[in-house]
Amino acid sequence: MRAVPLTQLPLRRGPVHACPYLPGRTAVNEYTFAPLLPPQDYLALMDRGFRRSGEFVYRPVCDGCRECVPIRVPVARFTPSRSQRRVLRRNTDVRVAWGTPEPSTAKYELFVRYLRHQHDGSMSEEREDFEDFLYKSPTQSLEMTYTVLDRIIAVGILDLCPTAISSVYFYFDPDESWRSPGVFGGLCEIEECRRRALPYWYLGFYVNDCARMNYKAAFRPHQLLDSSMQWVDRCSA
Repeated sequence: MRAVPLTQLPLRRGPVHACPYLPGRTAVNEYTFAPLLPPQDYLALMDRGFRRSGEFVYRPVCDGCRECVPIRVPVARFTPSRSQRRVLRRNTDVRVAWGTPEPSTAKYELFVRYLRHQHDGSMSEEREDFEDFLYKSPTQSLEMTYTVLDRIIAVGILDLCPTAISSVYFYFDPDESWRSPGVFGGLCEIEECRRRALPYWYLGFYVNDCARMNYKAAFRPHQLLDSSMQWVDRCSA
């Protein structure tokens, strides 16, 4: 793995904005534009606390707060919990297919429905922004599509790295919330890691006090990236 020296990244500090995870707090990111990002370089950046959004690579640098902690699952040690096995049984009728990320009108309409149900209106619903955010990738990406009777109920965008799959974004039909689609998608992504003999699944950031992040900590065991940029076991199976 060839590391990317941070000194060679033209990092910029973004504006202060409302924290998307913890109410009443503000947040700020440092970021860089990366229109071409080899998978091994992106993996090195994730191991330094960065994530990507479209063609931008960023990490939180909020004053006095370090609640956004990168989290990953060591795939070989993962065993589904009882509740996760129930989710698998709940979704036996779902067909899962993976391939090259391709935007479509059906996916865009699903994404808008998801945003209106799950988020606070801060994310753009424009078609161009949807495609820039999820379908303009600077690295090697995959798309997992979840269908029931040929109807798309969920979509996951993933990045493929030399030793890991990184979950970029997952959106789903709010009417299918009873399936726990986020949990089911995570289990399918772990299985894809196994199929490709990749040892880690990266979930992005975990925020302990954010309720909608709780499902991430339920994938056990998991590791958190500490302040010295070392992955540390924080939860056993």
